[in-house]
Amino acid sequence: MKPAYTPKQGQVLAFIHYYTKLNGCPPAENDLASYLKITHPSAHQMVVTLERRGLIERVPGHARSIRLLLSREDLPDLE
Repeated sequence: MKPAYTPKQGQVLAFIHYYTKLNGCPPAENDLASYLKITHPSAHQMVVTLERRGLIERVPGHARSIRLLLSREDLPDLE
């Protein structure tokens, strides 16, 4: 079955998974922007898109509240 995300989105999801596992909290959008070497508005748009597609959820107004809605088995390896 084809994943419900693009290759770039898959890398973002994998980054969120591993960042959370290593640091004990989800990444901030600035962490995503730094890792992906993109602007903060682009990182924010990626988070909004992932949330809209039902791949993550977050609590509005709370920093570092991203939570994956996929299991590790559904994520690609981080490149």
